Amino acid sequence: MSRSTPSVALILATSTGGIGVHVRMLVDGLTRRGWSVLVGGPPATDDLFGFTQGGATFVPAKIAGNVADPLAAATLWRATRAVDVVHAHGLRAAVVSAMAGRRPLVVTWHNMVLTPAGPRRRTLAVGEMTVARAATVTLAASEDLAVRVRELGGRDVRYAPVAAPVPEVHHTVDEVRGALGLEPDRPLVVSVGRLHRQKGYETLIEAAARWTELQVLVVVAGGGPDEAALRTLIADRRAPVRLLGRRTDVPDLLAAADLVVLTSLWEARSLVAQEALLLGRPLVASSVGGLPKLLGDGARMVRARDVDALDAAVRLLLTNPRESADLAGRGRARAAGWPTPDDMVNEVAAVYQEVTGVAR
Repeated sequence: MSRSTPSVALILATSTGGIGVHVRMLVDGLTRRGWSVLVGGPPATDDLFGFTQGGATFVPAKIAGNVADPLAAATLWRATRAVDVVHAHGLRAAVVSAMAGRRPLVVTWHNMVLTPAGPRRRTLAVGEMTVARAATVTLAASEDLAVRVRELGGRDVRYAPVAAPVPEVHHTVDEVRGALGLEPDRPLVVSVGRLHRQKGYETLIEAAARWTELQVLVVVAGGGPDEAALRTLIADRRAPVRLLGRRTDVPDLLAAADLVVLTSLWEARSLVAQEALLLGRPLVASSVGGLPKLLGDGARMVRARDVDALDAAVRLLLTNPRESADLAGRGRARAAGWPTPDDMVNEVAAVYQEVTGVAR
């Protein structure tokens, strides 16, 4: 095509975290590079991430719990008839985009399906295969995702690291700690993520219940479907854990942390883990998914669901300032070698140009 302004439709489902952040970074970067950007997804997602504020046109499309919504597919088919390329993010958005039938179709796989065996898992498996085979190019946020897509019949599958935004800190450590009501010498452990089984918060709560003598406060920033169950577990274990709900000041919380903890059962390329290391904070993280390759020796890695291992790692770092400082230094050095948001946008734009022949 020879139009002077290349165009892309970015499609996503309901999101309160990493996928929405990633799409907003693409919106900002692509519009700066002269692309016309349309975003399709639930209105609440635009309200949260402000795609239109970044220069995109937004089309409401109800892409939520039902991964095969024909009405959403029809909406996208009408909305994307004039764009050069469609780029879907996540399984639900990719299934609907595949049903809409527009090509070329680029799909970014952000997450592994962890749903237990049963009817819903079988439905999701069909969706995975459909998406893997429909995509012109698949971009996988971790190498194990790339392996999964190839097993499902994906044709052109590429590992494409998802960069974190540059963390912006707006409040001092003392201001953040003061707002939390923390005494000056009380250790602060921070975890961030959706309150969902994937994040393994049960392990964090069980370990935190052992830290009474450390006088630690653990705060978790994020909302989600497991909030009630986690509050019950916190009360039962008398754990020093406070659920803060969804926060807009995550970089402030991370910067104020004595230690950041990520207990996920699976992650691709966690934005929170990246932000922690970019801010120079020591991190303890589960050795799952793409995290070992991402973090290397820049974080203390522990087995998922291993309460004893998590307890030992946190105790070591909170009681040994030199060990904690050494780990933070290695983390910052590790982060210096990661792709930047600009690198990521350049790579994605190059894929668009490759599959369409549209010059930037």
